[in-house]
Amino acid sequence: MIGFGKLGSSIARLLHAKGVQVIVYDIDPVRRTQALSQGFVVARDREATLAGAGLVLCATGSLSLQGEDFPHLRNGAYVATVTSSEDELELDGLPDVYTRTAAGEHVTRYQTTGHYFYLANGGNAVNFLHGASVGPFIFLVQAEILAAIRMLTRADLAPGMHEVSANDRAAIAATWLSYFNR
Repeated sequence: MIGFGKLGSSIARLLHAKGVQVIVYDIDPVRRTQALSQGFVVARDREATLAGAGLVLCATGSLSLQGEDFPHLRNGAYVATVTSSEDELELDGLPDVYTRTAAGEHVTRYQTTGHYFYLANGGNAVNFLHGASVGPFIFLVQAEILAAIRMLTRADLAPGMHEVSANDRAAIAATWLSYFNR
């Protein structure tokens, strides 16, 4: 597990509860201390940890794996992110070194002479792969945000807390249902 923030620590605890040996790597000494105090093995050597891991989960919200890190992955390792490829993985240079082939639905095999690894969901967050967590419900939230912005652009609002009107919520819900509940 690269990253032991809110998301990384939650996933690490879940995997640990399922009997998976989790090794944590985080650049923040406080988070490493938290991981160690919660019973996780904390990596001292990032390269050696990458070389031994069968699954590398990236949950930093910043660049977890750069181009030079991929050759250190264990042959056959799986790489997955729980944020996005733009945040976690530097994939741009890989096509120059690795050939890509589909290895299954949502899994790509990257291979070069003597080395290969698998990338889940094209490097995009696996936790959203099948509509998990937020899925299409995010459109309800976004629509309410747009309705709230419309309210804020009117000059007639008194100072204080305001809510989107019940009529706006009903219209948003009806539109969402007509699209997603077919």
